[in-house]
Amino acid sequence: MAADPASALVLALETSCDETAAAVLRGGVLLASEVASQIAIHAQYGGVVPEVASRNHLRALKPVIAGALAVAGVRMEEIAAFAATCGPGLASSLMIGTSVAKALAVARRKPYLAINHLEGHLLSPFFGTAEGVRPAVALVVSGGHTLLVEIEAFGKYRLLGQTQDDAAGEAFDKVGKLLGLPYPGGPNVNLRAQGGDVTRCEFPRSMIDSGDLNFSFSGLKTSVRYLLPKLGSISLPDVCASFQEAVVDVLVAKTLSATQITRRRLVAVSGGVSCNTRLREKLHAACAAGGLELLIAKPTLCTDNAAMIGYVASLQLSCGHASSLTSDIDPNLRLATC
Repeated sequence: MAADPASALVLALETSCDETAAAVLRGGVLLASEVASQIAIHAQYGGVVPEVASRNHLRALKPVIAGALAVAGVRMEEIAAFAATCGPGLASSLMIGTSVAKALAVARRKPYLAINHLEGHLLSPFFGTAEGVRPAVALVVSGGHTLLVEIEAFGKYRLLGQTQDDAAGEAFDKVGKLLGLPYPGGPNVNLRAQGGDVTRCEFPRSMIDSGDLNFSFSGLKTSVRYLLPKLGSISLPDVCASFQEAVVDVLVAKTLSATQITRRRLVAVSGGVSCNTRLREKLHAACAAGGLELLIAKPTLCTDNAAMIGYVASLQLSCGHASSLTSDIDPNLRLATC
């Protein structure tokens, strides 16, 4: 007899980039979430090396799965469905998680669910809330993605705008590297910006008045590069604060414009860059001033994790969905929109 989706145990895996993660959920309620970070491994290269990432996924995945099951207090035999990120991401990394999830599903004759990493981020602010997924304007802002999406309901999304070049998190990381900050650059730019003068450097707010909801951050990154010869006369905190302010101003302005266009009163924010303290501060202020509700994903759900993958998988399972075992990964997978 098939397990009741409302109480079904789901084991979810996330290996889209350099984090090896596993989570166990029962009926959409998180029981365990384990993550093995590769930050220290890739720091020596100044960025993620795909071959190194996939090799370390192979080493870490078995103990991470075992750890998640132990924390959840369940046995593999009790798992009702297996899920994994199928894209977007690094092909060699995606293959590890999907292959293991499929193998477990086949061995135990259970459903397999291929999950879009972007949908995981998109819905992570709603994870654990009593209301679940609600209509909203969603900002997904990470190292690889910057999107504005209108959420009507689970599975019903409309793309409003996206970056035309670098993602916001990518710009943060590249600028951090330009400034000689430790890897990963984004959190270190945020850290160095504390106490800096946000008006010290006049950086462009690209596309802020473009009339659409798209983004561009490559020009901002180039402006920082041109400033490098002047760093002797400008403090590092001032450069970081000014750069960060330029990124945040664009993200906040475009998000508020999206609420005006769609007339949605809820703003949902997710992705690694949503941990940025200045972004959170200015979003809270802007939403309060506009009478908008703001929902930001918990910090543990902002960076790559399997809990958000398991949440989407649980929602799909409750709708009777399952994926084919012959389904393939897609490193360039887009969010399915209507």
